[in-house]
Amino acid sequence: MNLQQLFTMQKELDAFIEKTQGIDFDVFREKTLALLVELGELANETRCFKFWSTKGPSEDAVILEEFVDSVHFLLSLGIMKGFNDLTEWPTDARDASLTELFLQTQQAIIVFGNEPERENYEEIWKCYGAIARTLQFDAQQIIDAYISKNEKNYERQRTGY
Repeated sequence: MNLQQLFTMQKELDAFIEKTQGIDFDVFREKTLALLVELGELANETRCFKFWSTKGPSEDAVILEEFVDSVHFLLSLGIMKGFNDLTEWPTDARDASLTELFLQTQQAIIVFGNEPERENYEEIWKCYGAIARTLQFDAQQIIDAYISKNEKNYERQRTGY
């Protein structure tokens, strides 16, 4: 999946938010925490770790929206550190349970937050790619959901979210 369209859209959204909210300080740590929170919200909707419950996961549309909430922050962090020249979604042959993938992703985010280097950034993308494959989300679904949520994020800014 080519990421350049998404990076461009995210850069424009970030600039709009910074202007609207009067952000004039480094929000890297806040965005790192936001990414971790979004990852947790995604895990919660999949319910993959809730061994004590018989209730199934949320609908795919809900899970996909939570997934792209994470993508927003992942793109934004890459822009902040100058990694928005990444063209293709880095992937690997990672094969693990969804629970394990969430734990690996959480660890990758923490490592990147403390050591914001390209290799660590790409590791997060690899983890999210593995989650997407496990959830059976394809590139077009992710792009379409990202675009839809991006528009919703603009509207939220305009209405004082």
